[in-house]
Amino acid sequence: MDAPTKKFLFDLLSTPSPTGFEHNGQRVWADYIRPFADTVQNDAYGNVWATIEGTEKGKSLMFEAHADEIGYMVKYVSKDGFLSVSSIGGSDVATARGRWVTFFGDKGEVQGIIGNTAIHIRDRKDGDKAPEVHDLFVDIGAKSDKDVEKMGIRVGHPGVYTDTVKDLGKNCIAGRAMDNRIGGFILTQVLKNLAKTKPKWTIHFVNAVQEEIGGHGAKMISHRLNPSAALVFDVCHSTDTPGIKHAQHSQINMNEGPTVTHGSCNHPAVVQRLIDTAKKEKIGIQHEATSRYSGTDTDQIFHIQEGIPSALVSIPLRYMHSVVEMIDLRDVDKAIKLLTGFAKSLAPKDEFSVKI
Repeated sequence: MDAPTKKFLFDLLSTPSPTGFEHNGQRVWADYIRPFADTVQNDAYGNVWATIEGTEKGKSLMFEAHADEIGYMVKYVSKDGFLSVSSIGGSDVATARGRWVTFFGDKGEVQGIIGNTAIHIRDRKDGDKAPEVHDLFVDIGAKSDKDVEKMGIRVGHPGVYTDTVKDLGKNCIAGRAMDNRIGGFILTQVLKNLAKTKPKWTIHFVNAVQEEIGGHGAKMISHRLNPSAALVFDVCHSTDTPGIKHAQHSQINMNEGPTVTHGSCNHPAVVQRLIDTAKKEKIGIQHEATSRYSGTDTDQIFHIQEGIPSALVSIPLRYMHSVVEMIDLRDVDKAIKLLTGFAKSLAPKDEFSVKI
């Protein structure tokens, strides 16, 4: 990865985009891809998609990732100036205390600390259990609710952890919001590859909003574009760290390639094309099973209108929904190659359907 590309990746990962408030990150994404796409558009809620027109008319493929990240929202301001919060998405409050957060108020960014009462004076008679989200309080250095108001903060303002991304070892990076801005980054690199040699199918590259609370953006854009097929890109649990039971959580390793998911929302013909592409391109892939649902935007896409043949590809990720989400950049390179190869393999006659 060259220096400008890595700078874009780090900028994208570091730009706060909590669910429902994704616009700043979406601008970073759109500005980067605009020179390579035929068109770049957005809808009312902030979905952004770039399109490369195919050389043959009639068929389209949607590549989709989600732009939003977990976070917090101000729920209550006490008389003495402390904030209570609710979770945006699946924030792991067990890791919350003692962390810096940034809130986005009417007067700009406001820094805060999620309070961590010292272990010496904390009530631990029932054990030192993980807090519930309503047990958390945020200290922004205010002395009263009037101070909070003067700082531009009120109920309803969103916030995210202040932590950003860092290199880790030779091939890895770790930080906040890897889930799933790494997916949006991968789509930009696939778009750049395909812009050089036009594919036969029209390709839509979608960075969708509101995945972390139910995949609402994916549903909106699927209705709008109604593609002939869809490939969703997200992250999955890398289970190669201590204490994880593989019989319960499967075995997925970093630096062994992206995963291809089987079952439920994943269309067998699309999955088989991914497997065939991986063999042709000599890309190592891993396999995941989802017997009921995937927990990704794929669940909201495949059943739209008459049905959209869909499949899910994921990057192995350690420590999901934390501020140290970790990936191996070699898996990223393999995923870019796999998705590029899939798009190039599509011919006008191709139909993804189950033969009865």
